[in-house]
Amino acid sequence: MKQDERSRIRRVDAVVIGTSAGGVDALGLLFAELPAQWHLPLVVVLHLPEEHESRLPEIFRQRLPFAVREAQDKAPVAPACLYFAPPGYHLSIERSRCFSLSCEPPVLFSRPSIDVLMSSAADAYGPSLAGLLLTGANEDGAQGLHDIHRAGGLSAVQDPAEAQVPTMPQAAIDRHTPDFVRPLRELRALLLQLDAVYRHHAP
Repeated sequence: MKQDERSRIRRVDAVVIGTSAGGVDALGLLFAELPAQWHLPLVVVLHLPEEHESRLPEIFRQRLPFAVREAQDKAPVAPACLYFAPPGYHLSIERSRCFSLSCEPPVLFSRPSIDVLMSSAADAYGPSLAGLLLTGANEDGAQGLHDIHRAGGLSAVQDPAEAQVPTMPQAAIDRHTPDFVRPLRELRALLLQLDAVYRHHAP
């Protein structure tokens, strides 16, 4: 990592992640071998058909050594946990840093919407937020990641050349210049660095 990139690593209090087509495999690689002593909250929107119950918490609970659950309305965003948005609901984060679920119309044909999560999280966390946008087939998340950037947060996208479907990360790059454009293995290293900084500065 270059010196100017290392300087962008700072304390964040949460990481929000968006993905669509190819997302299960991408998340599997991104989260591979994360340690049991994990500290940061991770919040994921992965586009799913509304009519099907999500098995994502079950799938990743078997792969990860820390808590994995579906986000619940009004529940606080807790550390050391991976949260997934439930299908059929927009997931947002309130300024109180609690989750909120809504049935408002789809955004870019998607509910849950990555933009809704990221934009609300940017409002809640400001500069103490990191956002990652991975493989996907539409432009959902490009505006939300831009909002994170404008709020002073850290923005990162999967290298479109590596993505199973490059439309989503490329749309984010076209909207603004992210802090990091990297393959998944380097984004995983970024997560580990952010968690180490969070742990070092924890009360």
